[in-house]
Amino acid sequence: MNDLDTFHRLRTPEGQALLAELRDHDPADELAAATRLRREHPADLVSAALGQARLRQRAVAKFGADAWRMYFTPNGVEQSTRATVATHRATRLAALGVRTLADLCCGIGGDALALARAGIRVLAVDRDPLACAAARANAEALGLAELIEVRCADVTEVDTAGYDAVFVDPARRSKARGARIFDPEAYAPPLSWAVEAARKAPVAALKIAPGVPHEALPEDAETEWISDGGDVKEAVVWFGTGEGGAPRPVSGGRRATLLPAGDSLLGTGLPAPSAGDDAPHAPVGPVGDWLYEPDGAVIRAHLVADVARQVGGRLIDPTIAYITADRLTATPYATAYAITDVLPFHVKRLKALLREREVGIAVIKKRGSAVEPEELRKKLKLGGGRKSCTIFLTRVDGAPSMLLGHPAADPLTPGR
Repeated sequence: MNDLDTFHRLRTPEGQALLAELRDHDPADELAAATRLRREHPADLVSAALGQARLRQRAVAKFGADAWRMYFTPNGVEQSTRATVATHRATRLAALGVRTLADLCCGIGGDALALARAGIRVLAVDRDPLACAAARANAEALGLAELIEVRCADVTEVDTAGYDAVFVDPARRSKARGARIFDPEAYAPPLSWAVEAARKAPVAALKIAPGVPHEALPEDAETEWISDGGDVKEAVVWFGTGEGGAPRPVSGGRRATLLPAGDSLLGTGLPAPSAGDDAPHAPVGPVGDWLYEPDGAVIRAHLVADVARQVGGRLIDPTIAYITADRLTATPYATAYAITDVLPFHVKRLKALLREREVGIAVIKKRGSAVEPEELRKKLKLGGGRKSCTIFLTRVDGAPSMLLGHPAADPLTPGR
């Protein structure tokens, strides 16, 4: 769907009836559905309804049941913030005392909806007329129109004075090919403009790609990396202090937040090495009985050393984000494994060992290894054994190695 007039027709009684009929349709039967519906409805409206039904099905992963009442554009589904992350950010803003906010580059309004649900009055701005139409429709569909004003405009020309906070979500995909943009200055608008806009507001949050180089981050702001269910979703640059009781932005701070539980780790403020990891701030030593795999947000935030100190551990290699320790210490910021074997990398030896132990199921993880897990799996030719094992392909003090073990929660986990 790329036509504004057709979008508005979807909101007529005829369009609504089509969307209701297509709610649970099977995409595999789309051709038959299109042929049937075109006997009673205009072909372009049927095509638009089918397209919107596809987008809603995709959006359920981000918005849950709300997706069936919402309206989307292809870019909107791809680039919008998932509801759990948007809710976390809105909750933090509300706790900082924010009551009014300018949402710049609002897209289809995913963040505006979460902000409004947190009791914040929102000015949602985007230059794409179709995205604005979707944002306005979404606010109405979810009963939040009184708290969300949608304005179609160039965000660089919007006066945000008088608002408690500014939220900026620059476009990070090229218009021509939809490819990801990695240079923050190639965002639309550029990160430098967003930073200056943020500095003018009492409180501000800028959504950026989680892979942003640390050297591109402003020193007078806190950057928070957020994971949801173990997957890193985004980074947010926070400015200002606000008046509430939420975690306050710390200049130069690096924070890792793990959803859905909401555990949040603020770094100690140690400078991040230019090499791109924080290994120089953590000791390195031999593999102990336990291995910790830090959450991706912890790694992106360069807080592996902080977690190592938290669990009384050390790194297995100065360049690898695996932590090891001699005893198990609970932490929400890493997954723990009991290690049974530490061996030099050798396929035949590994194959024989797994056969001897009747291992039929293997989870293969890699970090710092050139070996591809699926290629190794083919070579192992695991049989029908009933036991399972986790295999880590990595480096230990620079040497290619294999670590074998089991998740700490596994009741059959043996010690080493």
